[in-house]
Amino acid sequence: MQSSQPWYHSNITRSKAEDLLSKAARDGSFLIRDSESIQGAYALCVLYQNCVYTYRILPNEDKKLSVQASEGVPIRFFTVLPELVEAYYNPNMGLVTHLQYAVQGEEELDEEQESNSLPPQLPPRNFSTNDVKDSDSKSSEQPCKSLSETFQMRLQSIDLSVIPDEHQKAIQEYFRTSICLDVEQIQNGNPNLPGLKKLMMSICKNLYSDISHVLPSLEVFSKALDQQLCPGVGQCPKQISVDSGQSLSFRLEQLTKLLYSIEDKARFSIFESVGLEGGHRKSLIPLVMFEVKQESLGIPTKMSLKVDVESGKLFFKKSKDGPEDKYFVHNKILQLVKSQKMHTKLVIVVETEKEKVLRKEFVFDDTKKREGFCQLLQQMKNKHSGKPEPDMISVFVGTWNMGNAGPPHNMKSWFQCKGQGKTRDDTADHIPHDFYVIGTQEDPLNEREWADTLKGVLRNITNISFKQVAIHTLWSIRIVVLAKPEHENRISHLFSDSVKTGIANTLGNKGAVGVSFMFNGTSFGFVNSHLTSGSEKKLRRNQNYTSILRFLNLGDKKLNPFDITNRFTHLFWLGDLNYRVEFPSTEAEYIVTKIKQQQYQELLCKDQLGMEMNDEKVFLHFEEEEIMFAPTYRFERDTREKYAYTKAKATGTKYNLPSWCDRVLRKSYPLVHVVCQAYGCTNDIMTSDHSPVFASFEVGVASQFVSKQDPNSAPQGGIQIMNCVATLLTKSKTKFFIEYHSSCLEKTVKTSEGENTEHSNGSIKVWFGNQVTLTPIISDPEYLLDQHILICVKSTDCDESYGEGCVALRAAQFCYTEFQVTLTHHGEKTGSMTGGIQLQTSECKPTEKLYDFIKIEKDDPVTSKGKGNDLNKSANILAHDISNPSYAGVTYKSGKLMDKGWSYSMPPKTLATAGQGVKDSKNMNIRSPTGKPCSMEEDEKMSEMFDNPLYDSMAKSHGRSNLTLLDPFVAISKSPDGDPDRPPVPTPRIRSFTCSENKSQTPIPSISHSSAQKKPVVPSRSDGGTAHSRPPLPAKSRPGMPEPQTPKPRDYRDSSELPSKLRPPARPGLSQPTKDVHPEVPKMGRSVK
Repeated sequence: MQSSQPWYHSNITRSKAEDLLSKAARDGSFLIRDSESIQGAYALCVLYQNCVYTYRILPNEDKKLSVQASEGVPIRFFTVLPELVEAYYNPNMGLVTHLQYAVQGEEELDEEQESNSLPPQLPPRNFSTNDVKDSDSKSSEQPCKSLSETFQMRLQSIDLSVIPDEHQKAIQEYFRTSICLDVEQIQNGNPNLPGLKKLMMSICKNLYSDISHVLPSLEVFSKALDQQLCPGVGQCPKQISVDSGQSLSFRLEQLTKLLYSIEDKARFSIFESVGLEGGHRKSLIPLVMFEVKQESLGIPTKMSLKVDVESGKLFFKKSKDGPEDKYFVHNKILQLVKSQKMHTKLVIVVETEKEKVLRKEFVFDDTKKREGFCQLLQQMKNKHSGKPEPDMISVFVGTWNMGNAGPPHNMKSWFQCKGQGKTRDDTADHIPHDFYVIGTQEDPLNEREWADTLKGVLRNITNISFKQVAIHTLWSIRIVVLAKPEHENRISHLFSDSVKTGIANTLGNKGAVGVSFMFNGTSFGFVNSHLTSGSEKKLRRNQNYTSILRFLNLGDKKLNPFDITNRFTHLFWLGDLNYRVEFPSTEAEYIVTKIKQQQYQELLCKDQLGMEMNDEKVFLHFEEEEIMFAPTYRFERDTREKYAYTKAKATGTKYNLPSWCDRVLRKSYPLVHVVCQAYGCTNDIMTSDHSPVFASFEVGVASQFVSKQDPNSAPQGGIQIMNCVATLLTKSKTKFFIEYHSSCLEKTVKTSEGENTEHSNGSIKVWFGNQVTLTPIISDPEYLLDQHILICVKSTDCDESYGEGCVALRAAQFCYTEFQVTLTHHGEKTGSMTGGIQLQTSECKPTEKLYDFIKIEKDDPVTSKGKGNDLNKSANILAHDISNPSYAGVTYKSGKLMDKGWSYSMPPKTLATAGQGVKDSKNMNIRSPTGKPCSMEEDEKMSEMFDNPLYDSMAKSHGRSNLTLLDPFVAISKSPDGDPDRPPVPTPRIRSFTCSENKSQTPIPSISHSSAQKKPVVPSRSDGGTAHSRPPLPAKSRPGMPEPQTPKPRDYRDSSELPSKLRPPARPGLSQPTKDVHPEVPKMGRSVK
């Protein structure tokens, strides 16, 4: 067999094969691996002159193997791989060189067997297999006799007084005679076991009779509970058959299913009778009061805000118990603007009866209160919006290693995100999530028990009977997905799968389970994994991750070249990842001391997962919210006050230092809305040595689109992609082409072969010069702007992928746009690609999304008191933020320029160029996030705003940002002079921004400031897929820049109307940028080196 051959490497990755051959460094070195593109085929990899040549080995219909070698060479067929390899040791067989040196594989790190994680063992038998094994030398009577005697001996040691005499005799008779008859039946090929069947019928005689009477009665009761009564007698379903020939187990299964069905129907009817519709209470969210402060003439005044979600009203009260001064209906509440500098401040933009727009500024008691208020207002807007389909949902993600112990009775804190870390305010307790995704490890319950437990807890919290979307179990690793009842018909394309990564990748004590589905037009993936334990097993955990990534089969099967990190709009990875804090065991008490002092940063610097992600070895481009809670492992059970970091074993004392083993990470497509609202662990669930971890996400979704345009008159749209250049980190000697995949395309599109240029650093640059036009199934721009194009660079010789990436069509909303994406394959960075994209669609006004309701405003350090600020700062907010900065984010440097995954190098055609004043740019029309045009003159005064960022602490990314937004005015100096046809860069509507407070965020330079001495803008967080020019921001918030002194503006107080024509003083004019400011800006059609 080839598995024992040194040159056969099974399913190693292509990049791993190249590494092994490169280390061999001898011409004629070779290995054979499994093909990544064709099941049952192989890939022969040969090293010659420091390049790797790959040949496919394909089986024919007779399962004989042949090599796809040079043209003109006769095809030879071989029965087995060793025979093929032996033949190709000879020269002139069509390969670049004959095979000479077999490259052996590196020994894979293996995992020690964990006895407590193995499945339960069967009880030992008291007889050997020889007693029951048939043999040619012995008659069939010998095993029958031995088997009969063995069971009769066992029966003698069992107390039979507890069962009826007739049952005793029937069992004894079976072991004495009938069991031998069953053995004979098996030997003759009859598996029915008539003796056993007769015994079961005798014992269960009364049970059969009872079932025959019970089932019809239950059927009648079930029909009466059905919501939709049968329209006619002839259309009613038939009763369950009570044929006595059916097996007992089958009939009991029928009975069990029917009882469960009756229970669910009865519960539904009861809920409905007491004011529940489909499981929803008609008045679910009670009135909530918030104590706030409002400044009046510089004097803070206490006020109360009362939120009535059900009636859609917001009340303003001067005192808590006093009468309401005034209220605003939901459609008159235009915007909520959070202060980024002061985390308790919120501006509410409302419209009065006289259609005047007011800004009301309030200060809450703490950040969580402000966030709770915003969530309630968002819930109110959603409830009364009248939209048939949601454009934003909330997702709860929880993970818990149960330690093989049952759950406690009260688990509310877990699902309400209460405990340590970033938690939800009490006012949000009554806001249910749309989805609950729960991953468990070392789960001792069966699926039904655990699902019922979860549904019961959520019913007590929310008064909603959640529907089970999916449940999947691998040994004691389990994932459950529950959804609100009204979402049941929005879910489709449901898949689940599992991967074993235990000993030799064959045991399921370690591994992963996953679930994927479509929610209207948005794809979701969830993976729950339990990786190898042990502080020293970090590399083995990395191998577990790669195996799961490669072999977990979820999502659209048409996306075969892409692993699960590129198949879903939103992918969430949770579980006991088992990465530890990398300290010596002697530092255990020091670690505990730091935890008690809540000084986590020093420990997190040694967190293995964080270090491996920073080194881009695992979870490339995944995002994790900042950890602000104590390590979740390893506690003494029944307490959270003490860590049990030592464990006595036969080999000595084993140390399990307190660590953040239980984690939740995510990865989403570029330019989509996703915000983490909570991330922490519970304090009061103590049955396991792990604490449960929770995370809450606000996620943008796309609806099943129905175009408003007449399909006959609507123009045919198109997506043009051009000037693509790929830089691939490979030594393979082959030609490449690009495949474009998307659910918005009629079919997969392939390009022609590119032109290769090799570089001394071992990479290959490939030019794909031809323009490609992709035809969408729907040309409506509102539909296309929510879509993404998946890119796959493939080799022509073996049709295997050398890198995948994603481009968001939203970035090309207005005009031609250049992009740069990072290419990855099986979780590794494999290169990058630059190019341009342009949409050919009709004009339309984008629909305002629910998540556009809340903005974040960076406070002006000079005029932060706010009432004198121009209202347009919040009313006409330009999107100069990036949503989902984690996507495809790999940072690499070239000279002084740091590129992060993808970038724009094209300036807007209408922006002021070198030598032109600011005056020319004031007439440029740009758009707000909701698509409303506004002039550049108005935009000059807009605050720096970010759509829907996280409150309090911003998101922390271990991945690398993948977007470089180039300074539009610096980029102009690199553009060809006098080129009237050069297309401008769009200003797309971009949604949310997540960033870390620990990292500086460099804003884009203001149009009214000199940029001659400025350095290139490199945002610390950015989105993948495409790029665009940003509207200018005030330079006064630039770190390290001197702030010009501006006269204090007029102070407008309380509810007075802000004049729309209020203008701050003009700033100094824009000086001409110099060419050495940004020397490495890439031009169109060129890749960044």
